[in-house]
Amino acid sequence: MKAKEAHKLSDEEVAVEIDRIRRHLFELRTQAVTEKIEDSSQFPKNRKDVARLLTERRRREIERQSQS
Repeated sequence: MKAKEAHKLSDEEVAVEIDRIRRHLFELRTQAVTEKIEDSSQFPKNRKDVARLLTERRRREIERQSQS
């Protein structure tokens, strides 16, 4: 997910996407423990996606606070 894509999402969609990616990370960690992981390069990609989404959520919070 690119930052531009995160900007286009609504607040609710951002929250849902964060939850979805975090669940996927959990599944990847489970696969890593059982040594059944297919693509270990997904770990950093998913972590970066979560970080982008959390950054976008925080940016929106700050924007709302500054408008008040």
